Amino acid sequence: MELVNPGIGLIFWMLLSFSILLVLLAKFAWKPILNMLSKREEKITRALNEANEAREQMKQLTANNERLLAQAKDERDAILNEARKMRDKMYEDAKIKAQEEGQRIIADAKESINIEKQKAITDIKNLIAELSIEMAEDIVKSELSDKDKHTRYVNARVEEMKLN
Repeated sequence: MELVNPGIGLIFWMLLSFSILLVLLAKFAWKPILNMLSKREEKITRALNEANEAREQMKQLTANNERLLAQAKDERDAILNEARKMRDKMYEDAKIKAQEEGQRIIADAKESINIEKQKAITDIKNLIAELSIEMAEDIVKSELSDKDKHTRYVNARVEEMKLN
């Protein structure tokens, strides 16, 4: 039971050693420990502040990046729209040119066909005229070979001219 009921001497020596320990700790250990703790607290505070600043900077950078991304998308859309407009205009211009060229080719072809047609008609007329003349010569030769026939023919013609 001696441990449960300590003696006065034991209490005295325990108080004395505890007091000496407290004095030594207060003189040599408390200030360095408190200084270390305050420095550590300052470091942690600075680190937290820097982390907050870094977080804010990251938010700003993220916002800037989103803004730049939105601008880039807008510029891309504008460029694509402009390219589509140019493509459509070029397509329309090419279509119009092709139609004009087609119409010009058709007109040239029609003109060429008409010219060839006129040449063919002229050639046919000339050929018919030559054949008619040859036939007329042959008929006249056969008809007029006899003088009586010749005289009757001339008289009949003269009579026809008088009637007209």
